[in-house]
Amino acid sequence: MSDARDAFLVHLSDERRCSGHTVRAYAGDVESLLDACVARGAGGLADVSLAHLRGWLAQQNSAGLSRATLARRAASARAFTAWCHRRGLIDQDPGERLASPQVARVLPTVLGADEASVLMDHAAVAADDGAAVGARDRAMVEVLYGTGIRVAELCGLDLPSIDRGERTLRVRGKGDRERTVPYGGPAARALDHWWTERDRLRSERSGQALFLGVRGGRIDPRTVRAVVHRLSRQAGVPEVAPHALRHSAATHVLEGGADLRSVQELLGHATLATTQRYTHVSVERLRATFAQAHPRAVTNEDAGDPRAAGTPGV
Repeated sequence: MSDARDAFLVHLSDERRCSGHTVRAYAGDVESLLDACVARGAGGLADVSLAHLRGWLAQQNSAGLSRATLARRAASARAFTAWCHRRGLIDQDPGERLASPQVARVLPTVLGADEASVLMDHAAVAADDGAAVGARDRAMVEVLYGTGIRVAELCGLDLPSIDRGERTLRVRGKGDRERTVPYGGPAARALDHWWTERDRLRSERSGQALFLGVRGGRIDPRTVRAVVHRLSRQAGVPEVAPHALRHSAATHVLEGGADLRSVQELLGHATLATTQRYTHVSVERLRATFAQAHPRAVTNEDAGDPRAAGTPGV
């Protein structure tokens, strides 16, 4: 069992090119699964049955884990048993009939275009204090919102990743996939400002990293999250995380008339289905605007209908 687990993790890392975070998550799930199977009398992979998998998942449920976590762990179990079956380590795949709990669809948090503008303006004003950190923070939020890249992708940017003439970034995303992302004038000005200030934070630890921490090393995702939370709170807009700026960028691009395929390429989504959730955000925003603006949007007869009030999630 341990040999199969180790080989599966190597497959995820070397063949599927999954991120270290993803591999660690699978490792923990599979380790927990195999321990539970052994505790229930399985002497090897061939003994693992659907009943073992369901018993393990029920144990996870009794521990009070969220439905999203349970769904992820069920997916890990199915991926592992399917891989074992493909490799001929087991004759039948017991995970093929393992069901996952339904996870409620939650619309991603987005800022309105005016709120995003307020946040960017506040970051620019905060950068006027002459500190290198202020220039860095402004450039980071402008790039996050101006390109829609992930926080890990932002932290992974190197100096050669930027083509300042073409205003593009070369980004390495999930699955080690590389893509080119354009950025606009405000992000270009913020990056140019940071470019002139970067040497004030640079140290022997900096290497080619574009964004640096206060000690000169490559910026950490936790630091970026803290910066975005702080700036959004100070700006008086809904307090958001970096991923909300990605959601906001995608929603605003779609609302501006971009097609789904273009947005998929921009965001680096592997499947169009992932990108399509942003259409739901746009529809709900449109419904809310309609309810507020159209004189025939709400009548006495449907005043109790949550759809008439533009309630998100309906």
